[in-house]
Amino acid sequence: MSRPVIAVIGATGAQGGGLVRAMLADPLRRFQPRALTRRPYLPPALALAKADVELRGANLDDVESLADAFAGAHGVFALTNFWEHHSPETELAQAANIAAAAQRAGVRHVIWSTLEDTRQFVPIDDPRMPTLRGRYKVPHLDAKGEANAHFTRLGVPTTFLYTSFYWDNLIHFGMAPQRDAAGNLVFTLPMDDRKLPGIAGEDIGVCAFGILAEGEGLIGAHVGIAGEHLTGAEMADVLARTVGEPVRHFAMPPEQYAKLGFPGADELANMFQFKRDFNEAFCGLRSVERSRAWHPGLMNFERWLQRNRTALPIAPRAHRA
Repeated sequence: MSRPVIAVIGATGAQGGGLVRAMLADPLRRFQPRALTRRPYLPPALALAKADVELRGANLDDVESLADAFAGAHGVFALTNFWEHHSPETELAQAANIAAAAQRAGVRHVIWSTLEDTRQFVPIDDPRMPTLRGRYKVPHLDAKGEANAHFTRLGVPTTFLYTSFYWDNLIHFGMAPQRDAAGNLVFTLPMDDRKLPGIAGEDIGVCAFGILAEGEGLIGAHVGIAGEHLTGAEMADVLARTVGEPVRHFAMPPEQYAKLGFPGADELANMFQFKRDFNEAFCGLRSVERSRAWHPGLMNFERWLQRNRTALPIAPRAHRA
């Protein structure tokens, strides 16, 4: 008997790649992974094809290509990548295409990797947080949260999977500790003393595998995942143990963070403010215990750091003459 096919969007990325690897490592081989990519001819995709992964070309901007790629699939792992185009409107359109294609293909279980629409907590006219682009508070969160309605409206059988702060951001988004004028390491996190749920990017897909394995009882559920909830000071302590020198936590106010000048600083400032101001609800949705039930090998922050220490972009301490 053939195994149920799971079509994986972003199969060569962190989230989707984690799910594909989990399906391949499953001793019961309960699912057959189908990797969806715009570039099936590139080495990362070809490597998957050599590992008993079905390969299909698909484009999130083309609903027909998605419907073809979903045909015959039992499940779909769905995500969009805001940071590829920085457009919430594009993200909404792509999510609508995914939902429409899943409905057309008769997919029985979609896992939609999503986030909160912060406007449900802070209305557009609320002055506590600046409004960005005329209609968003945190565009990359709001668009994903708004897109939930596409799946609900079309009756697509969906589990809404709420992810957490990627610890990988310390490597790829310049959030690792920086040296101050005296050469000391400072870790900046505009969260005051509130806890930040975090997770290793690759663990998201493994948690998604656990959801698929649990079955269709989670259809319609809104579930969150995290590897650990830590304050900025606690993260700084773990960083210090890992890098072997003191790391000071600086709880920069969000309004100051917004003025740092790098692209997207205002959006990230709003994001951290949202997670700070609505911390109980944000953390409450993201159960570490439930995440570990789906993924017994779930990493905490220290274990992730130990595995990625050499990739952290931390400047060496300057030697004084």
